[in-house]
Amino acid sequence: MKANILLCSDLDRTILPNGAQPESPQARTKLRLFADRPELMLVYVSGRHAELIREAISEYHIPLPDFAIGDVGTTIYHIRDDRWHPWQEWSEAIAPDWNGAQHADLAALFNDLKELQLQEAEKQNTFKLSYYTQPELDHDALIGEMSSRLRKHKIKASLIWSVDESANVGLLDVLPESATKLHAVQFLRERQGFQVQQTVFAGDSGNDLPVVTSGELQSVLVKNAHPDVIHAAKKALQEKGASEQLYVAQGGFLQMNGNYSAGVLEGVVHFLPQTKPWLE
Repeated sequence: MKANILLCSDLDRTILPNGAQPESPQARTKLRLFADRPELMLVYVSGRHAELIREAISEYHIPLPDFAIGDVGTTIYHIRDDRWHPWQEWSEAIAPDWNGAQHADLAALFNDLKELQLQEAEKQNTFKLSYYTQPELDHDALIGEMSSRLRKHKIKASLIWSVDESANVGLLDVLPESATKLHAVQFLRERQGFQVQQTVFAGDSGNDLPVVTSGELQSVLVKNAHPDVIHAAKKALQEKGASEQLYVAQGGFLQMNGNYSAGVLEGVVHFLPQTKPWLE
């Protein structure tokens, strides 16, 4: 049977119960049951690189996906027969944004910015330049300065800010303009032949907002999402007249609390009620 529903979900603190809030004990079991359905294509959308995604799958016993969008949208892997195949077509699609510049060329543009600390080598790749910052930083001013420098070199880039609350650290990623989670999800959706009404995206944090607030996809924020993220998403979609494109998990669905996987499943059933029998 060909899959006719596409579920794309963030990992950390969305499916993975690695935040401060409690997880419903049965949530991941129900997620595995859900993912077993041949009608479903499952995609993980994460800031993690491939090895860390694989570690999470093993550690938390979550389903193996059909695709993995990693490194905040800069890589896509097609998983077949337990092998992870880089999707070269995606790399070719995003490469022109950096106008021939390499990772080291971009890093050199920001060497004098003391607010930035390069992340570890394994968290970098050809199309992802990643920094740590202080979480309370005026990140809008910093992003403005960095964007100005990139424009002078005719480099099209997205600068994605988020906060790792568990580590109390700010994260700033410089990506090709077309390599956001939103563009990666849309690229995959279109190439795999799914309609918008067949697709649901789930997330929890600031780096999910480009997808959630696009108004283009049915989106879920799990109950444990930060209140600022929920507020920003609701406000942006209200301004676009697309509030119906967002569902914020409330808990109570199948006696679960709405955090993490429970919230993902609650949101999918909200948008696609025909899937509810899969969980009963």
